[in-house]
Amino acid sequence: MRHRIEYVLFKLVAWCVLALPLRAVQRLGSFIGRLSFHVLTKRRAVALDNLRHAFPEKSPEELLRIAKGSFRNYGITLLEFLWFPRLTHERLEHLLRLKNIHLLKESYALGKGMVMLSGHFGNWELIAFGVAHLTGLPISIIVQTQSNELFDRAINMLRCRLGNRAIPMGIAVREIVRTLQQGGVVAIAPDQSGPMEGVFVEFFGRNVATHQGPAAFALKCNAPMQIGFLVRGSDGTYEMTLESVPAADLAGATEANILELTRRHTAILERYIRRYPDHWLWMHRRWKHTWESVQQEKLSAADV
Repeated sequence: MRHRIEYVLFKLVAWCVLALPLRAVQRLGSFIGRLSFHVLTKRRAVALDNLRHAFPEKSPEELLRIAKGSFRNYGITLLEFLWFPRLTHERLEHLLRLKNIHLLKESYALGKGMVMLSGHFGNWELIAFGVAHLTGLPISIIVQTQSNELFDRAINMLRCRLGNRAIPMGIAVREIVRTLQQGGVVAIAPDQSGPMEGVFVEFFGRNVATHQGPAAFALKCNAPMQIGFLVRGSDGTYEMTLESVPAADLAGATEANILELTRRHTAILERYIRRYPDHWLWMHRRWKHTWESVQQEKLSAADV
């Protein structure tokens, strides 16, 4: 029953959002984000703690401004996502400026498949949705399965309404390899907390557990890797920038090569976050598993 109620509420909110023009949706999302900063006190505390560690040189006032901007960005992203059914080709052309999309087309033309990365940065849902449609290259998106099946089905329909395909995380490995071997594009946002068994790379000055899957897939299938970012302008439109993650010197999916490629794409992500800090999802516990905390846990377990 609870899942049905959640689904009905979701559809009601989506219906209200779809009745508004896009600029009004963005303003409403901004308001909801700012309100959430004051209401979601635990998430606010996580965001500010993350920011204090990431930018020790910044003043408390600067960190507070970035945290508020991050909540605002999240609110806009959520409501823009609900507005996807009204995004026609013409509206997408107006909303997205594709700065160097030739990199994507050139990599795709190699026929080796492609691993396309992003982060929870700007509107991460829009980048795969819009870029795939405007370039004509369908993308397979790796998604986290939601516990509410009705809700899960609804949001994946939004993600895939213009031709993309959603691959649930639980069955992702086999499908990712198959897609890359067939020359397809796989999109992953690997910037959230990685497992303790993952690789540890430096991210904002701390060695943190990071998902190694994207690097492993790219090296195993010899597929080029790119990372893309949407930067929101003051007028509510976006500019998308792509960067190739260099891997020509890394032969084979060895542990050392996987670690190095993970380090490289993580470093690019950090560079963009430093440039646009309010675009990233600071309220997530990204540094849940640092190298130091994992070693401490192991020592504590050995003493028991």
